Amino acid sequence: MSEVLLSILQKTAEHTGYTLISVAIGFVLGLSLGIGLSRLPTLAKYLLPLLSILNTVPGIVFIGVLFILIGMTPATVIIALSIYAMFPVLKNTVTGLNGVDPQYKEAARGCGMSHFQRLYLVELPLAMPTIIGGLRLSTVYTVSWAVLAAMIGEGGLGDFVYKGVSSNNNELILQGAIPAAVLALTLGALVDLLQRHVVPRGLRKGGVGK
Repeated sequence: MSEVLLSILQKTAEHTGYTLISVAIGFVLGLSLGIGLSRLPTLAKYLLPLLSILNTVPGIVFIGVLFILIGMTPATVIIALSIYAMFPVLKNTVTGLNGVDPQYKEAARGCGMSHFQRLYLVELPLAMPTIIGGLRLSTVYTVSWAVLAAMIGEGGLGDFVYKGVSSNNNELILQGAIPAAVLALTLGALVDLLQRHVVPRGLRKGGVGK
């Protein structure tokens, strides 16, 4: 196996690790905050636009600030990517839960379900297509954002891209860009597969809130 191929596999593994860890953390944060904000519409009215503004801050700026505060560590990359990965899940969780038809909530309440039971057994399953849609966006976006890890010397496929750009070497750029594209497509397909297993067949197209 050539040295170039070994290097690509190593950087792809690093890139995949950054992506999976960050998306997992971002999903938990986004889902939790989304559930909370769906119960606090007044707070959500002001907080969601603010979060949308924060989401427009370039990743290179955010990682640069964290680099100054934390230093050159993998944690710097993971914290930044997790926050960016959280936004699509958070937004779609709020949208999905707010889009659940009130008649289903009333029916669940009439059956004597507790607040947690209504959320877990009725609202989340109905909102899941929209939530999974946010997870898919988060996953694909994070693959591209993880390229920024190379900016602070923490590896990933961005190493090839940055070195290629700085040396005007198209071959190096492609060594980073092509595996990143394949990784994004692969992880996106895995999220689609996950959706087939966790979302009822009748809810897979669209979902509430869309």
